[in-house]
Amino acid sequence: MIERSWQNWAGNQHAYPAHRAEPASVDEVRSVLQRAVEGSRPVRCVGAGHSFTPIAVTDGVQISLDSLRGIESVVREDDGSAQVTVLAGTRLRELTAQLWDLGLAMTNLGDIDEQSVAGAISTGTHGTGARFGGIATQVHALELMTADGRLVRCSRDENAELFDAARIGLGALGVITRVTLDCVPAFALRAVEEPSTLAATLAELDATVAAVDHFEFYWFPHTDRVLTKRNTRLPGNAVLRPLGKVRSYLDDELLSNTVFEGLNRVVTRVPALIPRLNAVSARALSAREYTDRSYRVFASSRTVKFVEMEYAVPASEIGWVLREVDRWLEQSSMSIAFPVEVRFAAADDIWLSTAYGRPTAYIAVHQYHRRDHREYFDAVEAICRSVGGRPHWGKLHSLGGAELRDTYEHFDDFLRVRDSVDPTKVFGSDYLERLLH
Repeated sequence: MIERSWQNWAGNQHAYPAHRAEPASVDEVRSVLQRAVEGSRPVRCVGAGHSFTPIAVTDGVQISLDSLRGIESVVREDDGSAQVTVLAGTRLRELTAQLWDLGLAMTNLGDIDEQSVAGAISTGTHGTGARFGGIATQVHALELMTADGRLVRCSRDENAELFDAARIGLGALGVITRVTLDCVPAFALRAVEEPSTLAATLAELDATVAAVDHFEFYWFPHTDRVLTKRNTRLPGNAVLRPLGKVRSYLDDELLSNTVFEGLNRVVTRVPALIPRLNAVSARALSAREYTDRSYRVFASSRTVKFVEMEYAVPASEIGWVLREVDRWLEQSSMSIAFPVEVRFAAADDIWLSTAYGRPTAYIAVHQYHRRDHREYFDAVEAICRSVGGRPHWGKLHSLGGAELRDTYEHFDDFLRVRDSVDPTKVFGSDYLERLLH
């Protein structure tokens, strides 16, 4: 028996569906859908629950894809790349380790690898790197089941409009059952992490982003300090020099999670301590360099609970955006303990991609789950919107259909495709109704 109540990873979204199902085969997915349609109940799918929005919330039928996992086939090309077909509930952490054993890798990943493949592509999960797109750009083809139980395959050559819509489909078009990914030969990453200043980082930003395969940085609010991360791609047979167990535990588990959790509990009670603690924390950071399998470098452990908002802005505007956020913080009474994360992505052609049609920079802001995020997020959202920013589909924002339509050229095309495959809105919800109208 599956527990009917559900909450997401952050604990800020809860659902009490009439029925929760965990089908173990595509045929079982069809049976669950058939019963839902017969009972006039809406259906939402859920993967790992790492979205901060109510995107998986329903009072109807919630389908977990956790039992639809594993690699089904590998079709290799002469250049060492491959098309790898996986079941939609496969977690990225499992998949990337299995791909390494096959001599393969995903081209790019985000900094969390807990998500399911279907969830990651449906909400536009991305990593960083000016020459690389989000996970959805790596999709070669996908298969989804529509409300009437039909299995529909789509790709650039087959049902092309559905493919344009479904790669970032918000779970609004059907249940994704299989995904074929364009994978590359396995590669390592040399990671160089070092402290710097925001002023120096922004002064050299264009050159750095162009020269480094995967660049990102974390800015500590109320200071001029940042932590920069430069990841350089190396052949899969490169000599690996991973972090030692002691250094990895101290940096990534003890300091980044255990100690950070304790500090956030303290500053939740005494927010005035935050600027001083940020300054101390930023100056305590030491440089480190290591080389490891790509998927191990891309992803990091996150155990401190938070809520997050992330906006995609034109890459040319990120410096102005950060300076405006800094200016707002100076003028407000808010104190922010979490670093601001900045990443980059190439332009792509996916209809609801936050990087559609333009080189993109991402600014992600976080707040400890025990503190109120609204004033901070509203201010950053207004700044990002003033330069045509688009919100990440899996993270908090305030926009509805009217505002989203203005930022997406193919918004109405998406609605048209949705109407064609789900005319009765079986895969709808109150939240989707706000987004897609």
